[in-house]
Amino acid sequence: MVAGASAQTKEVQMLHWWTSGGEAAALNVLKQDLAKEGYGWKDVPVAGGGGDAAMTALKAMVAAGNYPTASQMLGYTVLDYAAAGVMGDLTETAKKEGWDKSVPAPLQKFAVYKGKWVAAPVNVHSVNWLWINKAVMDKIGGTQPKTFDEFIALLDKAKAAGVIPLALGGQNWQEATMFDSIVLSTGGPEFYKKAMNDLDESALKSDTMKKSFDNLAKLKPYVDPNFSGRDWNLATAMVIKGDALVQVMGDWAKGEFVAAKKQPGTDYLCYRFPGTDGSVIYNSDMFGMFNVPADRKAAQVALATATLSKSFQSAFNVVKGSVPARTDVPDTDFDACGKKGIADLKAANEKGTLFGSLAQGYGAPPAVANAYKDVVTKFVHDQIKTSDEAVKQLVAAINDAK
Repeated sequence: MVAGASAQTKEVQMLHWWTSGGEAAALNVLKQDLAKEGYGWKDVPVAGGGGDAAMTALKAMVAAGNYPTASQMLGYTVLDYAAAGVMGDLTETAKKEGWDKSVPAPLQKFAVYKGKWVAAPVNVHSVNWLWINKAVMDKIGGTQPKTFDEFIALLDKAKAAGVIPLALGGQNWQEATMFDSIVLSTGGPEFYKKAMNDLDESALKSDTMKKSFDNLAKLKPYVDPNFSGRDWNLATAMVIKGDALVQVMGDWAKGEFVAAKKQPGTDYLCYRFPGTDGSVIYNSDMFGMFNVPADRKAAQVALATATLSKSFQSAFNVVKGSVPARTDVPDTDFDACGKKGIADLKAANEKGTLFGSLAQGYGAPPAVANAYKDVVTKFVHDQIKTSDEAVKQLVAAINDAK
């Protein structure tokens, strides 16, 4: 019996949805860090890019009292489990390592509950990016689009050249992630915050929101007919291979370029979504730490310490495509896109233009995010025919979900 107990103590059990090549490579960095300290790793991977399937699995584990050491989570989910009283307390570790000084305040809002640290932020992803195949861009004589109209003109060039202009996976979270950027581009930073973070009804039902849906409709003709149900990393692969010009996706897409040994500036280009320069729409992967029995606490503390260490924050995010969740990590090892991401985050954090992604569970609680994704996907798949109707349904769905 004793041997079994000590074996369990030296193991980290991690539930996550990082199953693409780039993601698995990034997670490996953490496994190796912990192995050096003598901790084993028990993977509980649940595929599905948005994490919905993983969260269903987590709910079942928690209901059965079978807590993992940690689970990958997005903002409001951390707070929900903390309110339910099942999260551990990392405050002592956080104090010792100065997390409160180095982690941006918007992230702390989700990692700290009633004064206690309950999660370790792993990274900051931002969603308002374009990923472009450079060879295709050169072939069509394209240049960086600075406005939405220039973006449409660029997509027209790709279409004329016989290349799929826009790589998209027809899953609700992917479509809504793209729509986050369209709303910011169409309405600007103040409008985005009012509509997508404050859920201000006058903003949600405004002409600006209607125009945002009109702009989303303008992008539909540039997507190939087989997009329905496609996973995000397969859409990224279309850009990597040169079958498509561009993907609008969070910077986890960059992890796929890294895994495919592609270089920014040579093989691909990273631009902010046209009209969103100066703002960052973010999400952050967090490792929510559960209230595990005493014999498993040391492994949990080791995991938390490793996660927020500067060396891990650099090594992991270089591979993942995201940027560190601490603002004091040097950008030395990052490529051009990573350096831009770090600089953009710092500027947006200082300027107050760092906004939670509604599609990614940082703009509003999950029920609201799901209502939003539902309306956007119905619009993309022609179940909602007009932007007037989309706005009406969006307001109703969000009010019901609140």
